[in-house]
Amino acid sequence: MLRDAAVALFIFTIAPYVIAPLYRVIDPVSMPILWRWITGQRVERVWVPLSQMSPNVPRAVIAAEDGRFCHHRGIDTVELREAIADAQAGEAARGASTITQQVAKNLFLWGGRSYVRKALELPLALWIDRAIGKRRIMEIYLNIAEWGPDGEFGVEAGARRAFGIGAADVSAPQAALLASVLPNPARRNARAPGPGLRRIAGIHLRRMRAAGIDSCLRLR
Repeated sequence: MLRDAAVALFIFTIAPYVIAPLYRVIDPVSMPILWRWITGQRVERVWVPLSQMSPNVPRAVIAAEDGRFCHHRGIDTVELREAIADAQAGEAARGASTITQQVAKNLFLWGGRSYVRKALELPLALWIDRAIGKRRIMEIYLNIAEWGPDGEFGVEAGARRAFGIGAADVSAPQAALLASVLPNPARRNARAPGPGLRRIAGIHLRRMRAAGIDSCLRLR
């Protein structure tokens, strides 16, 4: 039994490193999407290549989720050190996950706060950054991120739910609102944003204009 458990653990740990490079050409399904399918819940997703999205969308998501996306190797060591320092000082825990880490978690791991999951996630994010590349990572993230309370995954479904338009037609203010929803799509609504959500979107909109924020993506 111990041998079988060790083999299973080894396969579980190594499999993502074997599978991840395939996602350079294969459009993946995330664990949350798979779980909803298995449990018979609604899923709405239409895969859209990055080249067919409004460039406002990746810019807004970088501004909101991972401002140094184009300049780190999958892990933002600056944010990570600051998060550790805050925790040691007794301050409230804050997220330091990069977009690449979120891709690693959603494709291969599980949600919730866990030191075990984080220990698996960090080296996997480094590998994904190397094996897949920034542009494809962004494309995958924008197509697996959850953008609504009823199984809306990917920016196409999110944009249609919020504004009745496709991902190709999202304006900069609309993209900032969509990015503001990502931390809690079950409670935040870009279709009917309150003052707080509009304020957050305004911050993201200003950050989107930073020089070189999307330099690694070769957007049109």
